[in-house]
Amino acid sequence: MLRWVRQQLGFDPPHQSDTRTIYIANRFPQHGHYVPQKFADNRIVSSKYTVWNFVPKNLFEQFRRVANFYFLIIFLVQLMIDTPTSPITSGLPLFFVITVTAIKQGYEDWLRHKADNEVNGAPVYVVRSGGLVKTRSKNIRVGDIVRVAKDETFPVDLVLLSSDRVDGSCHVTTASLDGETNLKTHVAVPETAVLQSVANLDKLVAVIECQQPEADLYRFVGRITVSQQTEEIVRPLGPESLLLRGARLKNTKEIFGVAVYTGMETKMALNYKSKSQKRSAVEKSMNSFLIIYLIILLFEAILSTILKYAWQAEEKWDEPWYNGKTEHERNSSKILRFISDFLAFLVLYNFIIPISLYVTVEMQKFLGSFFIGWDLDLYHEETNQRAQVNTSDLNEELGQVEYVFTDKTGTLTENEMQFRECSINGIKYQEVNGKLTPEGFSEDSPDGNIPSLMKEEELFLKAVCLCHTVQINADQTDSADGPWHANGIASPLEYYASSPDEKALVEAASRVGVVFTGTTGDSMEVKSLGKPERYKLLHVLEFDPNRRRMSVIVESPSGEKLLFTKGAESSILPRSKSGEIDKTRVHVDEFALKGLRTLCVAYRRFTPEEYQEIGKRLHEARTALQQREERLSDVFNFIERDLELLGATGVEDKLQDKVQETIEALRLAGIKVWVLTGDKHETAVSVSLSCGHFHRTMNILELVQHKSDSTCAEQLRQLAKRIKEDHVIQHGLVVDGTSLSLALREHEKLFMEVCKNCSAVLCCRMAPLQKAKVVRLLKTSPEKPITLAIGDGANDVSMIQEAHVGIGIMGKEGRQAVRNSDYAIARFKFLSKLLFVHGHFYYIRIATLVQYFFYKNVCFITPQFLYQFFCLFSQQTLYDSVYLTLYNICFTSLPVLIYSLFEQHVHPHVLQSKPVLYRDISKNAHLGFKPFLYWTILGFFHAFVFFYGSYLLMGEDTSLLGNGQMFGNWTFGTLVFTVMVITVTMKMALETHFWTWINHFVTWGSIVFYFIFSLFYGGIIWPFLHTQDMYFVFVQLLSSGSAWFAIILIVVACLFIDVVKKVLYRHLRPTSTEKAQLTETGSGINCLDSMCCFSDGETACTSVRRMLERLMGRCSPTRVNRSWSSSDPFYANDRSILTLSTMDSPTC
Repeated sequence: MLRWVRQQLGFDPPHQSDTRTIYIANRFPQHGHYVPQKFADNRIVSSKYTVWNFVPKNLFEQFRRVANFYFLIIFLVQLMIDTPTSPITSGLPLFFVITVTAIKQGYEDWLRHKADNEVNGAPVYVVRSGGLVKTRSKNIRVGDIVRVAKDETFPVDLVLLSSDRVDGSCHVTTASLDGETNLKTHVAVPETAVLQSVANLDKLVAVIECQQPEADLYRFVGRITVSQQTEEIVRPLGPESLLLRGARLKNTKEIFGVAVYTGMETKMALNYKSKSQKRSAVEKSMNSFLIIYLIILLFEAILSTILKYAWQAEEKWDEPWYNGKTEHERNSSKILRFISDFLAFLVLYNFIIPISLYVTVEMQKFLGSFFIGWDLDLYHEETNQRAQVNTSDLNEELGQVEYVFTDKTGTLTENEMQFRECSINGIKYQEVNGKLTPEGFSEDSPDGNIPSLMKEEELFLKAVCLCHTVQINADQTDSADGPWHANGIASPLEYYASSPDEKALVEAASRVGVVFTGTTGDSMEVKSLGKPERYKLLHVLEFDPNRRRMSVIVESPSGEKLLFTKGAESSILPRSKSGEIDKTRVHVDEFALKGLRTLCVAYRRFTPEEYQEIGKRLHEARTALQQREERLSDVFNFIERDLELLGATGVEDKLQDKVQETIEALRLAGIKVWVLTGDKHETAVSVSLSCGHFHRTMNILELVQHKSDSTCAEQLRQLAKRIKEDHVIQHGLVVDGTSLSLALREHEKLFMEVCKNCSAVLCCRMAPLQKAKVVRLLKTSPEKPITLAIGDGANDVSMIQEAHVGIGIMGKEGRQAVRNSDYAIARFKFLSKLLFVHGHFYYIRIATLVQYFFYKNVCFITPQFLYQFFCLFSQQTLYDSVYLTLYNICFTSLPVLIYSLFEQHVHPHVLQSKPVLYRDISKNAHLGFKPFLYWTILGFFHAFVFFYGSYLLMGEDTSLLGNGQMFGNWTFGTLVFTVMVITVTMKMALETHFWTWINHFVTWGSIVFYFIFSLFYGGIIWPFLHTQDMYFVFVQLLSSGSAWFAIILIVVACLFIDVVKKVLYRHLRPTSTEKAQLTETGSGINCLDSMCCFSDGETACTSVRRMLERLMGRCSPTRVNRSWSSSDPFYANDRSILTLSTMDSPTC
């Protein structure tokens, strides 16, 4: 128990050593003092809470929020001292907010528990006691031998022992882990591969030593020691031996494997992404406003306390004849009385801090995020993928983006490769009618003839066919005739590849006569011009990002040992000693200028002695448990030298649809686009020009191939000087990875200055971490711009996580980017709608929501403060405690929530076709100090009108009832409260531009509900209420015609100034957005959605009249047609779910 507690506190980690020892089938040694290692069970836990810790853990998390903690303190103060209002007034709203949030989080966690139980309870087969035993997934232990059948998912991380194939190989797809749909081959060690039955496996005596669990999906270091009679055989284990939980078995009937990592220690579980902790700019503004209002609250409470004691300095007010003090009150400490009075005033005014703001914002974000997934314009029919929201906390941040960082391959391009050109032995070739034709020749050959190839061409194509990780569909390789029909013409082979480049090259080679027909055991089969050849695969030197190349060592049919290598020209050409190196380098640069992706191909022949040395070194490196990667890297570099260059390939990756228009739209919106890619300089520049990132008229500046700090600094100074001299021309900057490292090391400020003055920046030859560094550099610059990163591959994850908003493209480079992103879309072109429409709407909605909340609470509590001047600061409350409690929860909560979900101040089509409107909301324009000051002053102004308007009506003991009776203080407070509820609700109506039946229902329904509730509350004697000060007060108030007149007069007086201000600003200083609202009338989109939206030549009264007509039913907004002509630019067919009404323009 003590050890468990220590482990939970982190003092005693369960794994002390760097490796784990696993006894297969849990056959532990019988001799000595062996202590088995403790391993995790196989339960997957993605949930956050348990039944036991839900309440304390959830409460702790919720009370970390400033507003919740503040209201808890106020509630405790009300319980401890004699305060003017009941503790229920603070306790009930706090309980409501805490409960709603807890229910939401509890429901989300229950769904996670449900999913976990489904996974943990899945049936599996385990070898135990000489037979197959059916059990649940959660019962698998480390060391168990597990059987998995075809198309089943692996329940744990397994080391492959055997399969139904003689060579112990199996095919696996890891699509659910990394999105790669290709079939990966995994191989068992020869000693266990022959054990294909349960009985044989039960006799196996073996031990696996491997590293402790780590998150890297592609790294596994271990070794297996198999005991056979008297000897022990040691074999290395690598990623090719490990079958990952979540992957699926394909093209193999069954496999047996031993569990090495279970439950939360599997690689899939270690890659679980915790919820994004990014905070939006709006949330930061909200916290600033809370602090300002807290200062206002403290000021009001201190002022009221001081004025109370100043007033009580006079004897007659200190102890009036009708309210004498007790002996205890006369003798109590003045300091304690002062503190007690200060706390009482704090409680009285505490509603100026809006407690329900947090829960409303959370509901708005959660419910509003569904609109992105529902938007049909963000749905991609070809791939059947819709937009995905991974975190709803950043919706409004989509409307604040200033910099977009984008990957190139798979994001701007399709990641669909097509072979275009190649260079063989210094001669350029193109594919013409299924034949390699040297440049300049156009030789037509009949389609049926098998073309002839020269020796160099054939060797080059064989290298392309042998040096890869391509797989063939098993159904084709198993067929009787193989992939060739009797007439010698190839049937189309279905290739699977982890890299689209490899697939394109193998397919191109098969079209021109050299066909890769599959692998059998450890041999690769190739048909060269119809003649089958078998090459024995001896070693694979896997691709890695540092070497930027991959190699295979094969034995040719004649017995020669050959190394075939392919990779980036920067990693192949320097290691080549012969071949047409200079000519090939020129051709590679030409291919890159055309925007083609380039690879160089080379080979090397080994003597028997060289091969023996290589084999020995490889075995030593592969069986090493410590620093295996470094040792392998050294051996690979030793092998891949003295190469003979064969040639180079040029593969085209075509641009995605509407990339150019999207980048241009982003530029019009004031967003700077940076392209960060790992591609070479020439290819990246060519693609940048073709996609519109760089313009032909743009002055392209270069910061490339710098090796020292001094040259890099000098170049930066020259670029800064050129920009100042040519400030009229637009500039584009190209920087490569090495120069960027130098620039960021010593000259960050100068580099940033150059970048900010360029309208487009292209960074090429970038490592994944460099991408993240560039994003962080911009993010933390003095201006603190909002950044967005978009990419589709695992190499983009770091920049996606670093940026304020991360967007994953559902592409062909896996799902890591999508899993780690905040939002996911199928194509780059959808980014424009995501930002210009959804981002714009979300920002406007939440900005208004936040400021409206503060406004309505100022309106609510200021009359309470003013009332103290008329009651000798006796802490008498103006409103009844039930009204205090329900004001934010019931009477004014729904209109603003519905507004924040459905508001469309401009039509989506207009926002998308006019990207310049995005500038109106940039730099947090609607949540700056000026708008905040306007809403706060408006709140104070309305509060003064409510209070003094009501006071003028009935303050001088005027009788407003027919029987001559006068109103009391509760009636006065109720009048103020009634005017306030109507005014703040009507203020929300004034802000609303897009009216749906839901808006009408909640706006007018809230006012009606208030009246009905007040009649019931004050019209009945409720037996469970301790006191009922409000009995018959509301009925009496409404029975006075003067009161009705006062309500209408005060509401109109409050809103009239606001309407006048809106009208004047709209005509004298209209923003681009307001002008766009006016243009809607001219484009077939009727301006029917607002009291304040009217065409040229119309008066404000016309607009009010029109709205009243709609309310009276003479004009139905549900029949108004928001249509536009099909010739309109950009998105002719807006099928957005956001357009809630179907319409008919002539209706009004």
